Order: sequence, then structure tokens, then C-alpha cells
Amino acid sequence: MVRMVYPVQLTPDTIDGGFTVTCRDFPEAITQGETATQAVLEASDAIEEAIASRMKRGVDIPIPSGKKQSEQMATVPLSTSLKAALYQAMREDNISKSELARRLGVDEKEVRRMLDPRHPSKTPGIERALFCLGRSVIAEFAKAA
Repeated sequence: MVRMVYPVQLTPDTIDGGFTVTCRDFPEAITQGETATQAVLEASDAIEEAIASRMKRGVDIPIPSGKKQSEQMATVPLSTSLKAALYQAMREDNISKSELARRLGVDEKEVRRMLDPRHPSKTPGIERALFCLGRSVIAEFAKAA
């Protein structure tokens, strides 16, 4: 099971105020926020962009590292989490877009849309594709820290 929640480090900006945010799992995801809450929200956006970039480049998406005591946790939006899970499952199983489309009985364009981080895909379609690859989606809700 993979949870799309990544640890981020908030570093106070002693000159301008606010926080600079970095993520060990996505070195390219650097952002900032005026408050700790805003900084974590900005980190979620930066991580989402890093995931989208990795999907477009065809490279792996890292599994979240364990949280260190000094870190906060940033969640990835649900739609991006599902698309990333589908992308990773296809990579792990060495399944092409056309093969998944064949298994689902849909046009390959539909699979391309499911994997497009900018396309507003419907959750049931992605869940069906994941199920077709032997995966399931489990929703977990937690109170924000």
C-alpha cells in the first residue's frame, strides 16, 4: 500500500519571514509560505507538479519516505494520487497504454487522459483501470496535524 503523503521540511526564513519548504523525495519541489499552514499547502502543490513532471518524462515516482521528527506531512490531491498510482502500476507491470485500453475495452485516448495530470478524469474510471491491473483504492481520512 502506498500513501501519497510526503514529508517536507519547513525552514524559517529569518530575512523575509515565512518558511522555505523542501521535500527529500522530490528535490525539485521547493516552495515557500508565509505561515506554516500555507507552506504545507504550497508544498502539496509543488509535489503535485513534480509528480506531473515525472509522469510526463516517464520516470518513477518515489514512495514517500518516513517522516522525521522535524518534518510536516504534505498530501497529494486525490486525483493526482490516483493517476500516479495508475502510472506506477502500469510501469511495474510493464503494461502499455494500448494494452490497458484493450483490457478495459476503451480507446487508447481514454487511457492517455487517465494518465494526464491536467485532464479532469473521473475517479470510477481510474479505479476500474487500477482494478484491471490487480490494484484497489482504499480511502483513508485523518485529522490534519
